[in-house]
Amino acid sequence: MLTSDPDVAREATGLVVPGVGAFSACMNGLNTVKAAEVINARYKESRPTIGICIGMQVLFADSDENGTHAGIKIWPTSVRKLNAPVLPHMGWNNVEPDSKSLLFAGVEGESFYFVHSYAARDLPGAKNTYATHGEKFLAATEDGALSATQFHPEKSGKAGLALIKNWSRSL
Repeated sequence: MLTSDPDVAREATGLVVPGVGAFSACMNGLNTVKAAEVINARYKESRPTIGICIGMQVLFADSDENGTHAGIKIWPTSVRKLNAPVLPHMGWNNVEPDSKSLLFAGVEGESFYFVHSYAARDLPGAKNTYATHGEKFLAATEDGALSATQFHPEKSGKAGLALIKNWSRSL
């Protein structure tokens, strides 16, 4: 179900925080419907939530995309522009999942589809998955019931579908 109703989103069995476009525009849209409050509450209540692409980035403290913009601040680190010869990073890339990852069970050696120029570098205390494009960056993370991917699983073929199925098992 697609909703902008905060009560429906807060009580949903699982919540997907999608994102396409710029960090500040995404945050403005989320703030309009009080989504930051909902996502923070779900995190504190250990309710399954997954952020995708900018939906992952907004979970961090801030981003330097087109100036400095505050994020939802669930995670204390920042999203910064990649140091890479070609941006945006667009296309298929291998990832290096944490050995304890539940999201990547059965798809550890697969490639996923990325479209981005900004990324977080690390998230202490979580099960982190990395990729490299010019430099190593956080491709996905699992922090309790909150998961996130910098890549687009919905555009990543069978591997992406398997990852979504793995996440749906947490519901």
